[in-house]
Parts: sequence; C-alpha cells; structure tokens
Amino acid sequence: METPTVPINFVPAKAGETFKVGTITIRIMEDGSRTDRIGSAEFTVPPHTSGPPPHWHEMHDETFLVTQGTLRFHALNGQTVDAKLGDFVTVPPRSPHTFSNPYDEEAKFFNTYTPAFYINYFRLLATMNEQGKPMNPEANRKAMAYFATIGVADDEMQMDKEQFYGTAAPSKK
Repeated sequence: METPTVPINFVPAKAGETFKVGTITIRIMEDGSRTDRIGSAEFTVPPHTSGPPPHWHEMHDETFLVTQGTLRFHALNGQTVDAKLGDFVTVPPRSPHTFSNPYDEEAKFFNTYTPAFYINYFRLLATMNEQGKPMNPEANRKAMAYFATIGVADDEMQMDKEQFYGTAAPSKK
C-alpha cells in the first residue's frame, strides 16, 4: 500500500472566513471542504448576549471548548451549566440546548460539527444579516430547519430569561 499524500490544513490565528451574526463574531476554521466530515469555528460572544433559540439537531453532533470567559449552556427542564475556560461540552443529536453569555466579560469557544454541513447555517445567517433581514427567533428557527435542526419552545426548556439574557444569576447544576 502506498502512503497517502493528502495534505494537512493549517489555519493561522488571524485567518479563516470571518463574519458577524448579530453581535457574535464567527471565524470558520474548517468548513468540511477538506475533510468531508468535520466543521469547526471559533465564536466570540460579547457580554450579556443570548445565543440561538433553543433547538436540537437531527443529524449532527456538536462540541464546545470554552477558550475565554464563561458560557452558559441551557438544556431541558431549566438545567444550566456554566462552562469556564477549558471546559468542554458535547451535544449529541436530539439533545435540546442553547447557550448565552449573561456575564460582564466576553466569552469565546471553539465549536465543531460532525458532519460539517451545519457550517452553512452560520453562512446563511450572515447573509441574512448583510441583507438587513431581521434576525429574530422565528427567522432563526426557519434558517435552522434547512439544516435538520428543530426549534424547542422556551416553556419546554423552562428557561429563566434573566439567566439567559444577563443578570449573571447563579447557575443550576
């Protein structure tokens, strides 16, 4: 058997496709064009920023590695987890979730998707943002549906809006 000649991919610290979705900055590190299986991105989430509407993915796994600040993850029945620098969260298919940064400092995380197609959801949101289309939960849920992602009602999540939007109330564990 011959040794394969597939090259590695190097993304310098300031490189990668970068765009804004609302106030969140997303830097695409791998869109699946070189791997066919995995997508990855770095997210910068300003203080007191909510993430996407609650949802679950039918077809892909997600991981989150917090690289700065604290990110609050929201799950069913009001469960929250505050992930700090170095903490890692795995979201398998069919696991309802969302995230927010209710704190006073910026948060960053490295995010992966397997398979990689979900990267295109963020590109769609960025295009909608550039076109001046309103970004509200309904528009976001519609965009998610194109990528096998299903919205979850806030009351199903039993989300505490103050914890989601930014009073930095203590998390439930």
